[in-house]
Formats: sequence, structure tokens, C-alpha cells
Amino acid sequence: MIRTRAKYHLGQIVRHKKHPFRGVIFDVDPEFANTEEWYEAIPEDSRPEKDQPYYHLLAENEQSYYVAYVSEQNLVADYSGEPVDHPDIPDLFGPFTDGAYPLHFQLN
Repeated sequence: MIRTRAKYHLGQIVRHKKHPFRGVIFDVDPEFANTEEWYEAIPEDSRPEKDQPYYHLLAENEQSYYVAYVSEQNLVADYSGEPVDHPDIPDLFGPFTDGAYPLHFQLN
């Protein structure tokens, strides 16, 4: 059994280290859990390891809003104090408070 501890938490705002986007974490996989096709589409020289947490983000950049799937090694915490404007945030989280979003639903 793999034991992995996630560095970031649900509702936290993070930034990608290499690409210009940020987002709110709404789910975490303890290790890579997407398709091989998705993984193989990443250039080999920048492919992250599979045996680390992967985060689902409600993401935004200068042009759009989308859902991103990002390895822990490619994220840093965002301490800007600025909210994320993704339109799906109210479906999952309460109002932006103290730099993060509180969960708006019950976990199982």
C-alpha cells in the first residue's frame, strides 16, 4: 500500500510553477489517476513522476477558466490574497475567506 501525504488541501489556492495559471484545489489523488493517453501527451522531458499527489483544480489564466490536473511537484501555494474567479467555485465552496475557500459540501 502506498502512503502519500498531500502538501496542499481542498479549498487552497495554488499556482503552477511553469505555466501562468492558478486555481482552487477541489480534489486530490494520492498518486496519478488519469489516463495513459493524458500522461503520454506531456513532453517526456517534463513528465512528472506518477507516485506523488495529483490535484484537481478549478483553474484560471488570463484567457479562460477550466479544470486542471497537476502533479504536486509543479505547484506552489499562492499567497497573493486574491480570489480565483472560476464560475464553478460557488458550487463547491463558500465565500473566499482568509486566502482560501471553505468547503460548501460534506465529505464522505
